[in-house]
Order: sequence, then C-alpha cells, then structure tokens
Amino acid sequence: MEQKSLEVFESMPVSKAVFKNALPAMAAMLMVLVYNLADTFFIGQTHDALQVAAVSLATPVFLMFMAVGTAFGIGGTSVISRALGEGKKEYARKVCSFCMWSCIIVGVVMVALFLIFMNPILSMIGASSDTWNLSKTYLSIVVCSGPFVLISNCYANVVRTEGESGKAMMGQLLGNLLNVILDPIMILGFGWNIAGAAIATVIGNLFGAGYYIFYFLRGKSSLSISIKDFTVKDKVCSSVLVIGVPAALGSMLMSVSQIIINSQMAEYGDMAIAGMGVAMKVVTITGMVCMGLGQGVQPLLGYCVGAKLWKRFKDVFKFSILFALILGVVLTIICYLFTNQIVSAFLTDVTAFDYATQFARILLTTSFLFGVFYVLTNTLQAMGAATASLVINLSRQGIIFIPALFILKAILGLTGLVWAQPIADILSLALAAVLYINTFKKLSKEQIAK
Repeated sequence: MEQKSLEVFESMPVSKAVFKNALPAMAAMLMVLVYNLADTFFIGQTHDALQVAAVSLATPVFLMFMAVGTAFGIGGTSVISRALGEGKKEYARKVCSFCMWSCIIVGVVMVALFLIFMNPILSMIGASSDTWNLSKTYLSIVVCSGPFVLISNCYANVVRTEGESGKAMMGQLLGNLLNVILDPIMILGFGWNIAGAAIATVIGNLFGAGYYIFYFLRGKSSLSISIKDFTVKDKVCSSVLVIGVPAALGSMLMSVSQIIINSQMAEYGDMAIAGMGVAMKVVTITGMVCMGLGQGVQPLLGYCVGAKLWKRFKDVFKFSILFALILGVVLTIICYLFTNQIVSAFLTDVTAFDYATQFARILLTTSFLFGVFYVLTNTLQAMGAATASLVINLSRQGIIFIPALFILKAILGLTGLVWAQPIADILSLALAAVLYINTFKKLSKEQIAK
C-alpha cells in the first residue's frame, strides 16, 4: 500500500478521511441505483404495466447474484483491511485472489442452477399467466452474466481497502453507465422491450467486471488475483465467509422478502405488484446511497481495528453516524416531496400509480434511519464481529420482517404487507445499536486485559 493511501487510514483528518472513502462509494451505489431504475424506467416507456410487473418479479431473483458477490466483497474487505492494518500484506494478497476465483466458480454454478430450475423459480415468485413469459425472458438472459455480477460487486468493495475509493467507484460507474446508455437503444430503439433490458444488463456487468480484472492485471495494486496466490488454507476461506456470509444473508433475505411480498401481492393483482415494485424503487434512492456510506467507511474502521487505533476508530464512527442521520433525513424529505413525480416516471396505469404512491409514503416513514443502520452494520463487520453481523443481517429482512409480513397482512390486509418493512426497520436498528455497544465493550476489555 502506498504511503498516500496509508495517510487516509492513519493521519488524515477524520471528516476528510470519511468523505474521501465514503463519497466515491456513495457515488458508486448511486450508479447502482440508476442501473436498477433504468430497466424499470425504460420498460415503463413502453406503457405496458405487465412488463413493469415482470421486471419487479424478476429483479429480486437476479439480486441474489449481487448478494453472493457481497459475501466475498464484504468478507474480503473486512479481512484485507484488518490484515493491512497489521502489516500482513502477503495474507491480504491471498485473500484477494481467493475472492476472485471463488466468484468465478460460484457464479458459474449459480447460472447453471438458475437455468435448470427456471420454471419452479417462476412459480415461486408469483408469476401469473400474463407475466410468466416476460419474466422468463428477462431472467433467462440476465442470469448469464452471473459470474461478472459477482466479480463487480465483490471488487467494488475490495479495491477500497487500498485507499483507492475512486477506482473502486469507476468499475461500477462504467458498467452501470453503459447499461443506462444501452437500455433506451435496445428497449425502445430496437423494440426488443424486456429482452433488450436484459441484454443491456448483461453487457454492462461484463464491462464492469472487466474493469476490475484489468485493474489488477496492470500490476499496480499491492493485492493479487493471480491463481498462484489462491488458497483456502490459513483460514483464508473461513475468515472471509464468517463475515461475508452474514452480509450476504442480509442481501439474500432482502431478495427473498421481496419475492414473498410479490407472491402475497399476487392475490391483489398484477397492478399491485407493479405498484409495490415502483414504491420500493422510491425508497431505494435513500437506501442505496446510505448503503454506500456504510460500505465506504468500513475499510477505514477495519484498518483502525487492525492497527489498534481506538481513538481514531471512535472519532470516525461518531462522525459517520452523524453524517448518516443528516443524509438519511435529507434524502427522505426529497423522496417524500417528489413521490408523485418519481412514480409517474415509471407508471402510467392509474391503478398501479395509486398503489405505488400509497405504498411509497408508507415505506418512507423510516427511511431516514437507513444511514445509521448501515453504518452500524458495517462497523460490526469491520470489527470482525461475525455472530453479531449474522444476527443483524438475519433480523431485518428475515427473523423480524417475514413474521411481521404475515401478521400485519392478517390484521391490515394489503397495507399490512407494506407496513411490515417500517416495523422491521425500527426493531432492527435498535438491535444493531445494542449489538454494537456490546461488541465495542468486549473489544475494549480485551485491549485492557492485554
């Protein structure tokens, strides 16, 4: 790692260090957001709400590839940042290589499984006779980019461990920008509709992954993706997965919960599914940017843990929490004020539009807390708190959310399905705060004992 990069982690003023690490990560997640919105937006320009519903049904399934990439990315980032803080450069190289080849192997296996079990998957997600073929077309194409999705999501995190936040951002920026450019050409220009959206997604992911591979092949990185550095020994595999799997479970449960919502919404019709899909896009504007903040500060916090820089750790954490709260409030207000305008960009059907605006305003009641939640969860990952990370990631979209979904549906009906998320947000944030306090106290006691 270059001295300039070390300065970011060790001596740069806290506010400047946080912004230097977090802003590129937030910009990258903003591009992921644009990428996620692009397919739905340009499909919406066909004025076919059934195609919007099909994308809403298929997207959570495809996001499982991103979740697995997150497992290697977040896990690798946590291990590498702490290893670099301890001066273990060779170990960091092994971890980086392990992440690359694991992404390739796991990605290929996932593509094969998704294609083999496509029809059962479509039944599970609640595809109707009207959306079945549309959803199948979209999924069958986009899953082919699986390994590239894993690599892109993994190394958008890992590259930040070297203090190269700008370069980490560029990979996602390149892939997502290309996807956004190709969407109108392929969906509207060529008239390929939902298939065009899928093809644009594949090409964007291919170029995004290619950027990160080329970054390492240039030889200017202190890390490695060489097969000769690949190993599962010396706790390389277990160290990555013990942090990465809980993080991935959180993202995967997010996809599973969306699938459950869609299947439960199916009894209210395809327009309700389309409305919920767009409502979640509105809230995602706040969620993705705040997620970028959490991911951006994680390497900084992880390095402080590895280097035993506890005062700096606390200063970075406090500043990040305050910034996260302000950011969440501002973004939530903007989304609330412009809900109608945002929804109208995706939907023209009156029924679907009404559903989307109603659902979005319910979901926005707790979105101002997203930033605080993501800083807390990424701090737990930076501290190597595997059990705490597992608990919190299982809770928000699983242990708390899924029971709330069925209980509130039984009580409130359709709107109960929507209110389940704000309830889960509040309870999960409280749980994350308790786990952080307990983990920090435990680490402090261990340092005093030494």
